[in-house]
Amino acid sequence: MDENILITMRDISKSFPGVKALDHAQFTLRKGEIHALMGENGAGKSTLIKVLTGVYSLDAGEIHVAGIEGPVVNHSTLEAQEKGIATVYQEVNLCPNLTVAENLFIGREPKTKIGTIDWRTMNKRAKEIMDGLDLHIDVTIALENYSLAIQQMIAIARAVDMDCKVLILDEPTSSLDDNEVEKLFKVMKNLKAKGVGIIFVTHFLEQVYAVCDTITVLRNGEFAGEYSVEEMPRVKLVAAMLGKDFDDLASIKKEGAGNVSEDIVVDAKNLSHKGTIKPFDFKIKKGEVVGVTGLLGSGRSEMVRCIYGADKAQSGTLKINGKEINIKEPLDAIKAGMGYLPDDRKADGCIGDLSVRENIILALQARNGMFKKIPMSKQIEIADKFIDMLQIKTASRETPISQLSGGNQQKVILARWLCTHPDFLILDEPTRGIDIGTKTEFQKLALKFAEEEGMSIVFISSEIEEMLRTCSRMYVMRDGAQVGEISGEMTQESVMAAIAGGGE
Repeated sequence: MDENILITMRDISKSFPGVKALDHAQFTLRKGEIHALMGENGAGKSTLIKVLTGVYSLDAGEIHVAGIEGPVVNHSTLEAQEKGIATVYQEVNLCPNLTVAENLFIGREPKTKIGTIDWRTMNKRAKEIMDGLDLHIDVTIALENYSLAIQQMIAIARAVDMDCKVLILDEPTSSLDDNEVEKLFKVMKNLKAKGVGIIFVTHFLEQVYAVCDTITVLRNGEFAGEYSVEEMPRVKLVAAMLGKDFDDLASIKKEGAGNVSEDIVVDAKNLSHKGTIKPFDFKIKKGEVVGVTGLLGSGRSEMVRCIYGADKAQSGTLKINGKEINIKEPLDAIKAGMGYLPDDRKADGCIGDLSVRENIILALQARNGMFKKIPMSKQIEIADKFIDMLQIKTASRETPISQLSGGNQQKVILARWLCTHPDFLILDEPTRGIDIGTKTEFQKLALKFAEEEGMSIVFISSEIEEMLRTCSRMYVMRDGAQVGEISGEMTQESVMAAIAGGGE
C-alpha cells in the first residue's frame, strides 16, 4: 500500500432485506486530505462509513488500513477507534444527562492512584480541549443545557482528542451556524496539517468547495467516480450525483404565488412563550407559502412551535379560519387542521421501531382517537399511496423507518401530515441533511400543495436561496424576537440585510 494512503476500500458490497445498499463500492483516503463523500440519499454513504467503522459487517470486498498487514474487519466502533478511526455522526450520540467533561472522556476517564475518577484532571483537560476549539463553555454542567450546535462541536472535540488518524464527519454542519462552521473548518484544516485524513459527508456544495481536496461520488450504492475539487465544476458534480444532467434548481418558479386567496387561515397576535420567544404577530393566507428566516437560534423554530402548541403560548390570541382557538397541546393543533414537520426528525419525528406504514398513519390515528382504529386495509391504502406519491425508497411499507436513509425518513414524516389533509403545514428545515435532488422535490411539493390544494405553508430553512425559491414573503427573526417582514422583490442581499439590520 502506498505510504501516503491511510485507507483503501475495494469492491465493498452490503445488502439488507430487499435493498442492495453497496455494490462493489470503492474509496481511498490519503494522509492530510479532506475527502468529501457525496451522493443522493440512499446512495450508500452512511452504509460505507458504517462498514468501515464496524457498525455493519460487509458481505464482500476488502478494507486496508495503513500500518496493518492484510485486510481489516472492524466488528465494533471501539475496534475502529483502536485503529485510529473516529466518527462523528449527523445526529449527536452523546449522553445528555452527563457533563461535557464526562462526555469527552466517557470510557477513558483519568484515574487517581486509588482507581477512582480524577474529576479535577478530567475537568481541567476538558476545558483545555474546548478552549482549543475556541469554545469557552462550562464543562462541569450537563450536556443537555447546550444547543444542538454546541453538542455537535463537543462530539467533534471528543473524536479529535482520541488522537485519530482518520476522522469521519457525517453531516457535521447541518446544525451549525456560519461562525461555528468556520470554527469547524479551522479545526479540520489544523488536523489536515498534522496528516489526519478526514472523510467529510455533506450535502452543502459550498462547503465541499470551501474545504475539501477530493470528492468521491456514490450513486445507487455504486462507485460513480473520484474527482479533484479543483477540476470538478459544480454542475458536473451534481450531474455525477444524479446520473443525469440536472435541471437547475433556479428553474423552480413560484407560479403559485398568483393563486393566493385573500382568506386568512392563521392569524396570531402577540403570541409568546417565556424564555424562548418574545411576543410576535403572524398571518398566512390560503395557498400562501411564507418563510421564517434568521440565524440559528434566532427564534425561527420557537415561533412555529408556539403557533402549533408544542410550546404552549403564554400570551396573545390565535385565530384559525377566523375563529379564535386555544391550543393547549399539539393534538388540539392537529384537530384544528395543522401539520408540523419538526427540524429534529430523530427526536421529534420518527418512531424508529415502527414501520413506514405505522409512522405514516400516526397523526391521522391520533386525530381520530385511540378508540376509532383505522382499518388495516385503509392503513395499507394510505401508506402505499404516499410511498408512491413521494417516491419513498423502502423495501416495503412494513420496513422499520430506522432502516431508511435520512431523506426518506423525512418523506415519511411529510406523508404523515399530508394524509391528514392539513389547511396549514409547518415545514421546519425540511431539507436539512438531505441530498440536492430530494431538496428540489421538497421545494416543488411545497409549491404544488399550496397552488393545487390551497394549503398554507410555513417554510423554514437555513439556506436563503431555498427560501427565495419557495416563499412569497418572509418574517425575520433575531434573538427570539420578530424584527421585520420582507416581501416583493426579495434577493439574497435584501434578506441578509434584514437579518443583520432587523428589517427596518
